Amino acid sequence: MKYYEVEFLFHAPAGLLQDARDLMASGAADAGFESFEETENGMKGYVQQPLFDEEALKMFISMFPIAAVTIEYDVREAEYRNWNEQWEKEGFAPISIGTRCVIHDGRHLPPPRPDGTAPAEIVIEIDSHQAFGTGTHETTRMIITALLDMDMEGKSFLDCGCGTGILSIAALKCGAASATGYDIDEWSTDNARHNAVINSVADRFTSLLGDVSVLGGLHKTFDVVAANINRNILLADMPRICSKMSAKAKLILSGFYRSDAELLCNKANDLGLTLESTTNDSGWCCLIFTA
Repeated sequence: MKYYEVEFLFHAPAGLLQDARDLMASGAADAGFESFEETENGMKGYVQQPLFDEEALKMFISMFPIAAVTIEYDVREAEYRNWNEQWEKEGFAPISIGTRCVIHDGRHLPPPRPDGTAPAEIVIEIDSHQAFGTGTHETTRMIITALLDMDMEGKSFLDCGCGTGILSIAALKCGAASATGYDIDEWSTDNARHNAVINSVADRFTSLLGDVSVLGGLHKTFDVVAANINRNILLADMPRICSKMSAKAKLILSGFYRSDAELLCNKANDLGLTLESTTNDSGWCCLIFTA
């Protein structure tokens, strides 16, 4: 995927810089941005080139909520790089999600319990190659927690924007009968298949390349659907996703800020879904709906 790197420079009174960053990160979602990093006097944002809506960005800046802050920005093509390069070189320490699940990279193994048994009921190995999803992010952890608390036995699972396949693998290890994941990034779909193999669930996992339109070729519905994607894509894709949900299916959404929850709840309500629960972690949000 090719990205633009947009550098924002804030002219802000002392004490307002961080507020300006937070507001920009939230508002720039309307222009397609999906990640940010802070700089000394502002921030950098990253957006997939086909999703960049510069008119929406200009509109937000013109109506910026803090009148005392002025904003300049510069758009350039981001250098193509392996976004997970540091993970691939160094790996990551084992990640525990509650007491039932632990995620590791195959090199940094979690220690067994004192009695010599497995470190957790569910152990997931993730070998991340240019794909997102190792369990370190709050949104991934919230969705996996939801799957752990859900009755997954015999269910069919749909993973929208599957990345490394971690959510599909978690669902299958929680008892799902099958899982289907799709992603617009070929690296991700290949990596998801690889991770399914090393977790011994490949016989129940299907990985598809493409956006939400690939669902049109599937002649089945799903009992549990998870989507860990940015707000704008969720709003655009929810009607197609909901068309593939079985009666009384669960929809788990994350990948957005707490401030975006109302928009997504309104969209879900229009589609006939009922809000079941809301979870927040460090400003990120996870919503669970029932069809």
